[in-house]
Amino acid sequence: MSLTGVFAPIPTPFDQHDRVDTARLRAALARWVASSLTGFVVLGSNGEAALMDEDESDRVVGAAREWVPKGRPLIVGTGRESTQGTVGATKRAAQLGADAVLVRTPGFFKAQMTTDAFVRHYTAVADASPVPVLLYNFTAVTGVNLLPAAVSRLATHPNIVGMKESGGDVAQIADLVSGTPAGFSVFAGSGTTFYAALCVGVAGGILALSCVVPEACSRLFELTRQGRHDEARALQRRLAPLARLLGSVYGVAGLKAALGLVGSDVGVPRPPLMPLSDAGIAALKETLASFEEIAA
Repeated sequence: MSLTGVFAPIPTPFDQHDRVDTARLRAALARWVASSLTGFVVLGSNGEAALMDEDESDRVVGAAREWVPKGRPLIVGTGRESTQGTVGATKRAAQLGADAVLVRTPGFFKAQMTTDAFVRHYTAVADASPVPVLLYNFTAVTGVNLLPAAVSRLATHPNIVGMKESGGDVAQIADLVSGTPAGFSVFAGSGTTFYAALCVGVAGGILALSCVVPEACSRLFELTRQGRHDEARALQRRLAPLARLLGSVYGVAGLKAALGLVGSDVGVPRPPLMPLSDAGIAALKETLASFEEIAA
């Protein structure tokens, strides 16, 4: 399985009673499916997967697979703290129609999460998975770093086909690209450095930014691939302020608020996460104004 392009890590809507809202999910997916996005990720960090139980997670996967057409890859986040839990979630996701799974690093026992521990964990998951596996490194959330040395070893596994690197360290991204086989797809997870990551060889992006301005993100990918670097750099400069607000500044609350502002109601975050403040919404409105023609 070879993956390239721009994927949207879609948020999970919850209703006023804090239940998974599949009707809102369907409406949001209709907008994204109509865009030029390559595919979709459910139950990632932006999907608030860590705040959901197994039954809720399975409902989201089943609903998404029902509404995402075959031929548009559906990737499901199945990372859990234990290897056994990750294998179980991965098998269920495959049964529900996932094309691949995205497995975050376990991070509760941070000091024990060595390269050898990660290699053992991911090898066991990949051995048991009925579908291809992508590694997922998000140090800002997990507190651990899946280093290029571990990724290089794991990339030799026939069922581990790529990874998402959510950090903005372009040097590490370059090491990940150069240290893995040509068919291994490294995806950027930060919209603020997407262009730079493309220049060092990533296969595409899994970007919160692409949920809000999908066409702009797809255009940046295509411009860079075509070697139109002046245009790509100019677009990256336009995208960077919005990417920053949706990422390190406001996170999930910002993404959900921004989607509401562009006409895609996915509600508010699940507690203990807080809805975005009025000041945050005002900042998003101001930044989104220049993308009105793209987000419409």
